[in-house]
Amino acid sequence: MKEIAKAWERELDKLHERLAGLFRRSEPRQRSLAYLKGLLGTVERKNGWQLAEWIGEATPDGVQHLLERAQWDSDAARNILRDYVVEQLGERDAVLIVDETGFLKKGEYSAGVQRQYSGTAGRIENSQIGVFLCYAGDGGSAFIDRELYVPQGWIDDRNRCQAAGVPDNVKFATKPQLARLMLERALDAGVPCGWVTGDEVYGGDRLLRLWLESRGQAFVLAVAKNEPLWWQGPTSVRADRIAQALPPRAWRRLSAGIGAKGERLYDWALTPLWRLQLSAEERRFGHYLLVRRSLDESREHAYYVVYAPRTKVTRQTLVNVAGRRWEIEVGFEAAKGECGLDQYEVRRWQGWYRHITLALLAHAVLAALRAQAKKNS
Repeated sequence: MKEIAKAWERELDKLHERLAGLFRRSEPRQRSLAYLKGLLGTVERKNGWQLAEWIGEATPDGVQHLLERAQWDSDAARNILRDYVVEQLGERDAVLIVDETGFLKKGEYSAGVQRQYSGTAGRIENSQIGVFLCYAGDGGSAFIDRELYVPQGWIDDRNRCQAAGVPDNVKFATKPQLARLMLERALDAGVPCGWVTGDEVYGGDRLLRLWLESRGQAFVLAVAKNEPLWWQGPTSVRADRIAQALPPRAWRRLSAGIGAKGERLYDWALTPLWRLQLSAEERRFGHYLLVRRSLDESREHAYYVVYAPRTKVTRQTLVNVAGRRWEIEVGFEAAKGECGLDQYEVRRWQGWYRHITLALLAHAVLAALRAQAKKNS
């Protein structure tokens, strides 16, 4: 255990050298490193009081100053996070994964908080929702971006926004629009990736799919069973009706990767979708419906819309991409359980972004060390 602790401390020190230039004053610079080490340390609950105590400070004032008032740019820190993750895990056919997670909160003053569905709780709860972008690459995965979802009711109440520090230029954006913003940042920065994937929240947004197509970005995105698709002509057919019409020979049993209980085996079917294709570039890409069927008695189905160069389309490749989506769920669990992602007590916009970014940096160090250990073994 001591060797492991020394390893992550050394790696954290190296990463923090890149962050150091963001801080004008030495106190917040040193405190940010202590904060990161506290997030990865043995603190029982990684809130302001307990982190301050772990750092050796009598009150949480210094920690609160780091998150709320000190001069440093959390977006610049995010860019350092992204570059670090790509250096550690980067590969040409990596998968960018979008998803959201909930942060259960009391009261009504935390930026963006309201009673809304939280996948974390599995029900409607008083919570904040963050949308995240995860990079699944060579030997592991880690987060590279984050955005706070601010409901329309908040945007319409400018006084409430000002009290929570939400900038005046923040407009309402849906979760798929926040995902597009983060994907655009990653792609514009030249992040190497072959694919984008996400659940029905994102796959069901046609504008997001069309935008990815306009960039020539391949994707395997989940859609609902009633998603209207052009199958054998320019007439809409529900995804589940297409699956029902496929013959038995269309199905093949394949693994979507190793899970907690071994190989994640399902039956998979793949069928081309119909699209009006005008240019040579459009003909180079194909549109498909990928269907997953469980092996138990429920025979539960899941549906994915695929857009990809025809030369890259094999059923196993698409199954592998769809199977990597679970890595962001594992990432949320690890970032919350090991790095205090959800244990903050800040209420204001800036405090949220700063804590979340520091927690993702801590998680990236763990992901990098695990990837290195996997390669060495």
